[in-house]
Amino acid sequence: MAPALPVSPKEALPSPLTSASEPPPLFDGTTRLYVAYHCPFAQRAWIARNYKGLQDKIKIVAIDLADRPAWYKEKVYPENKVPSLEHNNQVKGESLDLVRYFDSNFEGPSLLPEDPAKKQFAEELLAYTDAFNKALYSSLLSKEDVSEETVAALDKIEDALGKFNDGPFFLGQFSLVDIAYVPFIERFQIFYSNIKNYDITKGRPNLQKFIEEVNKIYAYTQTKQDPQFILELTKKQLGLISKHLTIILTSRLLKACDQG
Repeated sequence: MAPALPVSPKEALPSPLTSASEPPPLFDGTTRLYVAYHCPFAQRAWIARNYKGLQDKIKIVAIDLADRPAWYKEKVYPENKVPSLEHNNQVKGESLDLVRYFDSNFEGPSLLPEDPAKKQFAEELLAYTDAFNKALYSSLLSKEDVSEETVAALDKIEDALGKFNDGPFFLGQFSLVDIAYVPFIERFQIFYSNIKNYDITKGRPNLQKFIEEVNKIYAYTQTKQDPQFILELTKKQLGLISKHLTIILTSRLLKACDQG
């Protein structure tokens, strides 16, 4: 298993910028990663930046999605979503594209193994991320019990985590596949436990082990937010009433986040 970087002192994170905030000195040669601390898509890029050891090379700029500064859309990223990366006088977006970009353009531990079979499986799993998230959110958006679709999606992840026996992660060692999934698995464990009284790890030892081991990786744990805050924010966004969800579009939950 590829080792995580040595633990360093917890990074002092800046306060989110609001509509009243002045922009940073844009395109001055500083590489900036624009995030929202509670956004799982932004968390992907943030984890990758940390795991590659780029804290001194890529500055975090937090955006308040509830009170976004106008200059972010006008001068930084017209899509007005997070994450985005300001690098070499250009701005790039899409969370998984940014994870790959970090791996290709910056030094640090590789986020993909050399094994061709693992690379192929990685692409299969990355292609499944949207379907997995949709399946898991579908039950949260329903007043019914956990659906067969949701159970099947979790079982698919359980099976995927057992494909390689050289580590607890999707490709054995920690990789961009884990980065793609862990922000959502983290949230689904919280949501299903509190909203549906359902333990996503019950009967899924590989998933349980994955969660245990990924929480030993500092590059990930320093991006985690308070579970109660995430839960309450999600309840508010989804319109939860008396422990049930009003049926709304899933996109409303993550409308300000990059969905790629």
